Amino acid sequence: MIDYKTINLGHGSGGLMTQNLLDAIIFKAFSNPYLDKKHDGAVVKIEGKIAISTDSFVVSPIFFRGGNIGELAVNGTVNDVAMCGAQPKYLSLAFIIEEGLLVEDFIKIVNSIKDTAETCGVQIITGDTKVVERGKGDQIFINTTGFGAVNPKGNIGAKNIKVGDKIIVNGSIAQHGMAIMSQREGLEFESTIVSDTTNLNFIANDLINEFGHGIHLFRDATRGGLASVLTEIASEIKKGVSIIETDLPLDRQVAAACEILGLDPLYVANEGVFITIVDQYIADEVVKWMQKDSKGKQAVCIGEITEAHPGKVVMTSTIGGKRIVSPMIGEQLPRIC
Repeated sequence: MIDYKTINLGHGSGGLMTQNLLDAIIFKAFSNPYLDKKHDGAVVKIEGKIAISTDSFVVSPIFFRGGNIGELAVNGTVNDVAMCGAQPKYLSLAFIIEEGLLVEDFIKIVNSIKDTAETCGVQIITGDTKVVERGKGDQIFINTTGFGAVNPKGNIGAKNIKVGDKIIVNGSIAQHGMAIMSQREGLEFESTIVSDTTNLNFIANDLINEFGHGIHLFRDATRGGLASVLTEIASEIKKGVSIIETDLPLDRQVAAACEILGLDPLYVANEGVFITIVDQYIADEVVKWMQKDSKGKQAVCIGEITEAHPGKVVMTSTIGGKRIVSPMIGEQLPRIC
């Protein structure tokens, strides 16, 4: 039982208050054979190739329409492991908490992490908790590291991409970024936009099981949005990327919010959107298959890999003209994930 309304420095001291916080909230929520040993680490067995990814989450506000920083921390790292062609199984979890955070809010975040981890099919097996002085953080930061076995049926990597491959996106872009911006001080406007934060590990793994080596690449379009992912790929493979603006899935409310704020939805962060680059001969089949999955209902082919304009992304606009989609310079939307 926690007798405090807020987290204070004593909860990060390593003493009785720390143990009380861990026992009453963290160990209680995430109890499993690995964590219950209360060791500094965990020993697990994973066969075959292993994918590992780590990420830190500093989103502001920590509670937003459609989710919170805890849910985001799990989904974000789970998805990064999934984009490697692996099925995530374990997570490490580290909190950096600012003195003064309401214990009630911390419990909400922890419970959200628990629920999201269960949805994703992953276990929290080790972690860390630190408390910093008031003013030295922003309520709470979270770091997660994910581990999972690579699906042997797949061969995910940019080296597999070839001219003619099709680019498929699973859903509406820019929702997460605009959900965050709609709640920020001074930028509030009437909106029902919610974050698209969700786990993509099952749809990605099922795509590999279904189409094998025909799936050439996965990439989730988080910070920097779809534009950053595509420009990075074009630069890496030294081939051109052609996309069509009218084919981009974009919710009307999101488009309107972007216009009000002068933002290009191509550069706005997502947390439930990924692209897959596939062999041209199976592209139609992949789209139809994805549309049957709850995480791919809006799946659509948005473009292809081309020999033209190597290393660049070119978009055909709604009026038929062409524009180069440039890499993002600087930070369009800070503290978005």
